[in-house]
Amino acid sequence: MLLFPISFLTAFLLTILATPAAIKLAFKIGAVDTPNQRKIHTDTIPRLGGIAIFFGFFSALILGLIIAFFSGSKLNLLPIFGITLGSIIIVLLGIKDDMKSLKPSTKFFWQIVAATVAYGFGVSVSFMTNPFNGLMAIPMIISFPLTLLWIVGVTNAINLIDGLDGLAAGVTAISASILFFVALRTHQIGAALTMLCLAGAALGFLRYNFFPAKIFLGDSGSLLLGFVLATSSIIGVFKTTLVVALIIPLLILGVPIFDTLFAIGRRMKEGQPVFKADNKHIHHMLLRAGFTQREAVLSIYIVCFLLGLSALVMVLFK
Repeated sequence: MLLFPISFLTAFLLTILATPAAIKLAFKIGAVDTPNQRKIHTDTIPRLGGIAIFFGFFSALILGLIIAFFSGSKLNLLPIFGITLGSIIIVLLGIKDDMKSLKPSTKFFWQIVAATVAYGFGVSVSFMTNPFNGLMAIPMIISFPLTLLWIVGVTNAINLIDGLDGLAAGVTAISASILFFVALRTHQIGAALTMLCLAGAALGFLRYNFFPAKIFLGDSGSLLLGFVLATSSIIGVFKTTLVVALIIPLLILGVPIFDTLFAIGRRMKEGQPVFKADNKHIHHMLLRAGFTQREAVLSIYIVCFLLGLSALVMVLFK
């Protein structure tokens, strides 16, 4: 099936082509990241990567949907439309934050709005399957907050891990690739297409984002990557057996999820605001342990890949 390789290559190439334009635009509108005590970099770097990723990802997704339509593939377009609308909200929010930092409460509010929009179009943890009784429905009173918790949580997990050149984009590319195969296994073609387009866009962006980075993701990029990962995993993973559905996404996204939970617990223990930035994330600890930026990033890549591989083995041999 040419659907997947064409979509992947389109996302990859278009993101590469769009990134230089995003760099120029970032400098023009003042969406730049200046060095400070918490930052690793020492130069002013543009941080509008979300625009390039958005262009490459959604161009490829539209092309993929057209190919799927003419090839006779049956896709449920409603959740994909919901993901698209929610992603537009997230990207606009991120662009605003890249230009002028917003309050955490403001960002949190609009993330909930985007997640609610996606939920309204069927991106919901509304049922799971189990090996004994078939479908197991989850009542809306549980489904709605559970869905929002997952989407907003993963969105911010990718945002928080975005602290070294190429880290968040690489982790997303690995996670999305693993989730692509999981979605294929569960016959969720729409989720598989979405994940593969995301992986292609993230890899294309790494052309300019890997150390030494010429552009950062910014919130426009990191929030977008996290949001699409979160929403697509719902329609691609939470359709398998109950135990697997709970464990698989936690394994695949284990590093950013652990880093986020660790950061929240640490800040609460220290009496600090949960959303206050610091330099105590996993990648910061690796740097203090003597790793170079490249070594720290590649080490986290390896851990993500191994966790994702173990999750894939669970799906294939369950």
